[in-house]
Amino acid sequence: MEYNAIIQIDDCLISSEILTECFACDYGKCKGCCCIIGDSGAPLDETEPEAIEKNYGIFSPLMSPKGRKAVEENGFFEIDSDGDMVTPLVRDSEECAYTCFDCDGNCFCSIERKWFQGEGDFRKPISCWLYPIRVSVLSNGMKALNLHRWDICKDAFAKGKREGIKVYQFLKEPICAYFGEDFYEALCAAAKELGK
Repeated sequence: MEYNAIIQIDDCLISSEILTECFACDYGKCKGCCCIIGDSGAPLDETEPEAIEKNYGIFSPLMSPKGRKAVEENGFFEIDSDGDMVTPLVRDSEECAYTCFDCDGNCFCSIERKWFQGEGDFRKPISCWLYPIRVSVLSNGMKALNLHRWDICKDAFAKGKREGIKVYQFLKEPICAYFGEDFYEALCAAAKELGK
């Protein structure tokens, strides 16, 4: 049986799978379905609802009418059945309220679309940007970074393997944005040690 190592960098405990497993989003196959499938909205940290409200507002033209209605009814976040703060879902669906669609039905994050247009300084919830890394806060205040495997992302794991792209390499930009460049360099060094 193979066991995963745990690596500590600063106040983070990191599963070695983040350094050894391969991943690269295959949007051509999944069409962004992670925005519309799930039993709960995207996890939010405590600062993100305010950032969404400040940068985004309810009435973005990118937002679908159903998504706009969900935010009008529930606010910029809701609490899910586990007691976690998450993005609101469209009523009677698994669709994130912030999802927008192109004419072919492909899913996109309307928050990120607005950011790409140069409107605002909040790109998207970090839980979405860092996926498939899931960050949790432990009782001692440390963070745990684990690899999440979701069936709808099986093509991304396959593409990463074909192209030789490790999870941490694919997620360099959000890792640097959230944890800092020094943290990313430490991940690279740890990956090199694991590869010996």
